[in-house]
Amino acid sequence: MSFGITELVIILIIVLLLFGTAKLKSLGSDLGSAIKGFRNAVGPEEDVKTVSDEGEEIPSTLKQAKQAESKS
Repeated sequence: MSFGITELVIILIIVLLLFGTAKLKSLGSDLGSAIKGFRNAVGPEEDVKTVSDEGEEIPSTLKQAKQAESKS
C-alpha cells in the first residue's frame, strides 16, 4: 500500500488545517535545532580516523590526506 501524490496532498492540507502554519513552522524549527544538537553531541567527523588492514591510520579528511601526501 503506497500513497500517491493526491493522497499526500490531502493529508498535508488536513495537517495544515489542524495545526496551522505557525505551529508547523515552530515544529520544524525545533526539529532542526534538535538535529543540530545531536550532531554536535556526536562530535565532528573530522576527528574520526580509521585503521587500514596494514595497521596504519587513514586520515578522514581530504585536507589531512593532502598534507600526508606532501610529506611523503
